[in-house]
Amino acid sequence: MHKSNMGDDGSSNAEMDIVPGYLELATRAYTVMSGVFRDCKDCGLEMSTRTLMDHAYITWKEIFLFILCVVMWTQMRKGLSAFVFQPFGRWCRLHPKDVLKMPESAWKLVFYTMSWSYSTHLLFFTDYSFFQDPPSVFNNWRSGMEVPTDISIAYLIQGSFYGHSIYSTIYMDTWRKDSLVMVGHHFITLALITFSYAFRYHNIGILVLFLHDINDIQLEFTKVNVYFKTRGGKEHFINDVLSNIGVVSFSITWFWFRLYWFPLKVLWASCVTSVQTVPDIPFYFFFNTLLFILLLMNIYWFLFIVLFVVKVLTGQMKGVNDVREYEDGDDADHQTSADGKQVKNGIAKKHQ
Repeated sequence: MHKSNMGDDGSSNAEMDIVPGYLELATRAYTVMSGVFRDCKDCGLEMSTRTLMDHAYITWKEIFLFILCVVMWTQMRKGLSAFVFQPFGRWCRLHPKDVLKMPESAWKLVFYTMSWSYSTHLLFFTDYSFFQDPPSVFNNWRSGMEVPTDISIAYLIQGSFYGHSIYSTIYMDTWRKDSLVMVGHHFITLALITFSYAFRYHNIGILVLFLHDINDIQLEFTKVNVYFKTRGGKEHFINDVLSNIGVVSFSITWFWFRLYWFPLKVLWASCVTSVQTVPDIPFYFFFNTLLFILLLMNIYWFLFIVLFVVKVLTGQMKGVNDVREYEDGDDADHQTSADGKQVKNGIAKKHQ
């Protein structure tokens, strides 16, 4: 196993303070993970089960609160869509199909703005230094350690929302070309949130959430302005400008947060420095596998962004639109009913 000298407070020597590049991350991660695999003398299902029983801590009260909040988010979205977002869309004289689509983006914009603001507060307006010093996420780690209340709140909010999102993506959202990938993303994210909380890897979890939520704010902000560009049969210049600003900032921050900071901060801490701080860290391969899958999904969605830019530059697309959505000619097979449920070729039945 990869070793380093440790300080009195559980931190290591200057080696852990390296700010890696992509090549450094790839080579060091391969070296460390290979070493961990070679040193694992008793790996397998039995060992994993024993590790799960010994190190995973979650109470029935926390499970109950999770389920309660999943139901709460779902009912809150239905209520806001029916009594706020859709009436507002009709009052603004949006196109009928946009009246149905807009509440999804408005709801997500409200939630992600709230959740990212809270994550930002934790990382930059408290004593936590996880963003500036990612390896510190594992300092003083202990199995079953108490989770700070402010981080527990963040986990309850985010975990229950992704539980709600699995349901809403299948039964409430507009069906898109990447919707199946989105469902997979929600399951992986929920698994990361649940197990990182149970194994007390909550510090790195807050960093992961912070690096991802900002892009969702910009995406939904852009889509809301796309829906509001045409109101009452007229084009509105301000919403066109705001949607263009949104898509530019979204494209830049997607790369910066998810494809630069995420691997070089989160994966560096999780793959390389974690075993230096906690030599026998439980479920090492499980968590890192999920994080790498998340990175691959970020790359997959970045291809949609590149496709969008290419279409705009080559004149194939006029204005900002979501390239993940089906073309208007496909509407017969990809409809959204008035109550927001998806009716795409019996897709609801397929996923029951």
